[in-house]
Amino acid sequence: MIKPTSRPIKPNTQDFLEVEDITEDITILKDGSAAIVIETSAVNFGLLSEEEQDALIYAYASFLNSLSFPLQIVIISKRMDISSYIELVGSEEEKQANKILKERLRHYKEFILSIVKENKVLEKKFYLVIPFSSLELGIKSASFSTPRKLPFSKDYIISRVKTSLFPKRDHLLRQLGRIGLKGRQLTTQELVEFYYNIYNPTLTGEKLGDISGYTKPLVEGFSRV
Repeated sequence: MIKPTSRPIKPNTQDFLEVEDITEDITILKDGSAAIVIETSAVNFGLLSEEEQDALIYAYASFLNSLSFPLQIVIISKRMDISSYIELVGSEEEKQANKILKERLRHYKEFILSIVKENKVLEKKFYLVIPFSSLELGIKSASFSTPRKLPFSKDYIISRVKTSLFPKRDHLLRQLGRIGLKGRQLTTQELVEFYYNIYNPTLTGEKLGDISGYTKPLVEGFSRV
């Protein structure tokens, strides 16, 4: 028979997060696996002609067939904050001496405000995640429980990750260029903001200060009594 303990169970939020560290533009997980994230542009498929659409479909098929490694596609939608843009248009309206242009700016600002009032203006961002499995480190099997520490030193894991993922990243960027898309790897600062906004969702997302100034986890631990 299990006796109840007099002390409350106090799990820490950090125990439920798989991220061990974000360094050198790489996300390292607690089991030794890792990933790099590439932000990519998008194409408005509906605005293309039929011939351009067919060409893009064939190019995308060729892109998929060229992959010899797993790839995750992540799409994040968030509401755009256009308040600064509205203020910019308003200031230009006030400074405008030409009455006709001043009136047109006023109508344009009212038009933008009506769109925002009637519809949610969303911004979509597209990411490609290239994973690195802890099995590539020579670990015989993956553990379903969260490990207490990394299976190898962080420097060793980072060196193995770079050797494995950087050629895949370069191949991916070349293939994106062939289908008319631009891609770039997220930096450490951008990765921190990326995960912070996932775990701390807001309407428009948040920008963080220089991460070198942080001395404790961005997601605070809490205790449940």
